[in-house]
Amino acid sequence: MPAIFKSVLATTITPLSFFVCLLASILIGLAVALVYVRTTKRYSSGFVLTLALIPSVVQIIILMVNGNLGAGVAVAGAFSLVRFRSIPGTAKEIGAIFIALASGLATGMGYIAFAAIFAAVMLILTVLYSTLKLGTRNADRKKDLMIVIPESLNYTEVFKDIFEKYTEKAELVSVKTTNMGSLFKLRYEIILKKDENEKELIDSIRCRNGNLEIMCSRLPENGEIL
Repeated sequence: MPAIFKSVLATTITPLSFFVCLLASILIGLAVALVYVRTTKRYSSGFVLTLALIPSVVQIIILMVNGNLGAGVAVAGAFSLVRFRSIPGTAKEIGAIFIALASGLATGMGYIAFAAIFAAVMLILTVLYSTLKLGTRNADRKKDLMIVIPESLNYTEVFKDIFEKYTEKAELVSVKTTNMGSLFKLRYEIILKKDENEKELIDSIRCRNGNLEIMCSRLPENGEIL
């Protein structure tokens, strides 16, 4: 095996090997955070900061455990508590965290080259798949539609012909009574047809529901929560 792919750690941790691993972790964490920002439209600054620091944190933990089984079990127990202290994340956030964790594990064991190659390949694939919009087919045409109708209308059939004309799919997700039971609030998940106009759909619904409230928006991101 070429020397570059060997661990920089000896039987004991030296200051030089520690700083080499730490520097590699910082650079990889920064790269992961920058690529996440580049490929994500909406994100929090706190998550980006955390993403940049994860490899360094994992690296120092692995260095300190250094083959100690008892310490390893204790660390695993501590990490298991993090799940209960944090809100759920989207699939993309989970993927970015795993890349940062794996890179930190590699640098913590001294395999700087392996960590750098792994992170570079994963980040290049992330940018490539994001550019190709992999898995985003119909994403712009998926909508969350909320309609208010009077109680006199049969909500199960009232918009059937309109949805057949303007949408590829229309699923009634929830029904809620409002205004002392005189109104129904319907929520649909729809996919618009390619050549159909969202405004024309809303105008058709307005004529049917007596010009009551209608709201059409993008599907919430929490639909991707793992």
